[in-house]
Amino acid sequence: MRRQPGALIGTIMAKAGFRLGIYVFKDAEVIDYAAPYGVFSVARRFDPELDVFLVADAMRPVQTQAGLTVLPAYSFGDQPAMDAFLIPGGFGTRQEMHNTRLHDYLRTLPDTCLLTSVCTGSWIYARMGLLDGIAATSRKEPDRLEASHLGRTPIDRLAALAPACRVSRARVVDAGRIVTAGGIASGSELGLHLLRRAGYAEAFIDEVSRVMEYHHAYQQYREDIEYAGAAHAPVPATR
Repeated sequence: MRRQPGALIGTIMAKAGFRLGIYVFKDAEVIDYAAPYGVFSVARRFDPELDVFLVADAMRPVQTQAGLTVLPAYSFGDQPAMDAFLIPGGFGTRQEMHNTRLHDYLRTLPDTCLLTSVCTGSWIYARMGLLDGIAATSRKEPDRLEASHLGRTPIDRLAALAPACRVSRARVVDAGRIVTAGGIASGSELGLHLLRRAGYAEAFIDEVSRVMEYHHAYQQYREDIEYAGAAHAPVPATR
């Protein structure tokens, strides 16, 4: 039986030491990867067994959106153990859709590892055919170029990339192994939902959102989750 961090957990954890790996690449959107990282950073105050880290193609600095450069903890070659892998969006996803090293790496991950994304990160899964026959989402609000005759709203492009995918407008779509989140700031909701998938009770998740001073925003979005895989719908706490 796993220990419970204080009185904030209503049930025994389904997964001890849940590890989230977040992929970073050139021109990844900062909020897309920083928001879920921040959620886990705060959650670790209550359960230090949680872990979150950055993964990149190689062990070298990565320049993400607006010039923010980060240093990954692992490269693909390190093959770190993790329970969920997250791909953020950003301008760089246009190149990452064709990054065969990333695609090969994804195929090496065990079936028990969740494949998750924020914003246009879902395009990579679409390009690989992983969204065929399931539900997924992407960003719904276009920038100026995307709203013009020269572009396309990201969620519409997702539909074009994966015509066999049932495109959803939910904030978070949980299709079982694959969990996608909508817009740029939806990484917060995805991070909080991954705590749920790790087995944490709603009381724990609420406390994390409160400490983040994100509680009111989370109340707005907490029900905006489509469970496309019935087996993964939330189970009420037993105590």
